[in-house]
Amino acid sequence: MKSIFRRLSLLSFVSLSTTLCGLALLGLRPAVAQEAYPSKPITIVVGYPPGGSTDLTARTVATELSSKLGVPVVIENLGGAGGAIGAQKVANAAPDGYTLLVGASNELAINKLVTKSVRYDVKDFTAIGLIASQPLVLVASTGSGVKNVAEFTRKVSENPGKFSYGSSGVGTSLHLAAEMVKEQGNLSMAHIPYRGVAPLTTDLMGNNLEFGVFVLSSGLPHIRSGKVIALGTTEARRSAAAPDIPALAETPQYKNVDIGVWFALMAPAHLPKPVFNKLKKALNDCLQSPEFREKMVATGSTVASTNVNIDQYWAAEVAKYKRIVEFAKIEE
Repeated sequence: MKSIFRRLSLLSFVSLSTTLCGLALLGLRPAVAQEAYPSKPITIVVGYPPGGSTDLTARTVATELSSKLGVPVVIENLGGAGGAIGAQKVANAAPDGYTLLVGASNELAINKLVTKSVRYDVKDFTAIGLIASQPLVLVASTGSGVKNVAEFTRKVSENPGKFSYGSSGVGTSLHLAAEMVKEQGNLSMAHIPYRGVAPLTTDLMGNNLEFGVFVLSSGLPHIRSGKVIALGTTEARRSAAAPDIPALAETPQYKNVDIGVWFALMAPAHLPKPVFNKLKKALNDCLQSPEFREKMVATGSTVASTNVNIDQYWAAEVAKYKRIVEFAKIEE
C-alpha cells in the first residue's frame, strides 16, 4: 500500500512539473515571437499614387529597410483625401510591425487641423522616426514681371488683392507655405487651389497665374528650364539640391519663414517595444547610410538626424501649422 502511495505521489509530481514547464513555455512564447521579428514581408502604406515625393521617399526607405531587416518590404499605394485614407488604414492595423506608414506632414500634421472628417490623431500612431524634409519653393510666372523676392514684395504690396497664387489644394503644405509668406510680409493675395500640381504648373507656365508654390523636387525642372522663376525656398537654409536659390529667410522681412514637407516612418499605436527598437535601429542605420543619403539628396531632400526626437518635432510642427491655419482661416 505504501508503495502505491509513493508511486502516485511520484506521478503527481511529474504531472505537476510537466504542467509548470508547459505554462512557463507558454509565457515565453510572446517574447520569442518578438525576438523573431520580422519573419515575413513588411508592407509600407503610402497615401498617394506612385511617383510623388512621398512615394519616392517610401521606396528608397523600403529598399534600405529590406536590406537591414532581411525580409521583403513592399509598397502599397492607397491614394485619396490628401493621404488620409492610407494613414487611417495604418492607424487601424494590428500593432505587430508588419504594416507601416511613410507619411508626410500633410496627412500627419495638417489634415486634422483643416478637415473635420479626419478621424485619426497623434495617439493612433507610434512614431518610429523622422526620415527627411524637403523645402517648398515660391515661384513667379515669366509674365509676372517679377525676378526676385524684393520685386515680388514690392509689386504685391503696392497692389493689394490684385495678384493670385496657386497651390495643389486647400490645406496642403503648399497652401500653408504661401500663407506664411503672406503673414510675414503683410501681403494680400488671393489663393487659387488646384486639384494637384499638374494643372497648377500648366497655368503658371501659360502665364494664367502670377505666383505659385511647388515642392522643390517637382519645381526644379521648370525652374532650370526657365519656364518659371524661383523667388526663394521656404526652409530656414538653402537646399543642398539647389544652393543657387536663396532661402526666403535670408530676406529680413521673411526671416521667420521656415516650412517644408517632411516624411516620417510610422506604425500603429501600442507597438511592442522590442519591435519598435528593431525598426528604430534599422531606420537609423538607413539614415546613416551614405548610399541612402546620396539618393535622398538627389531628390531634393535633407536627410534627418538620428538625434531628432520625432514626438517633440511632430508636436512643434502641429503647433506651427495650427497658427497658420488660424491666420488664413482655412477649413474644409
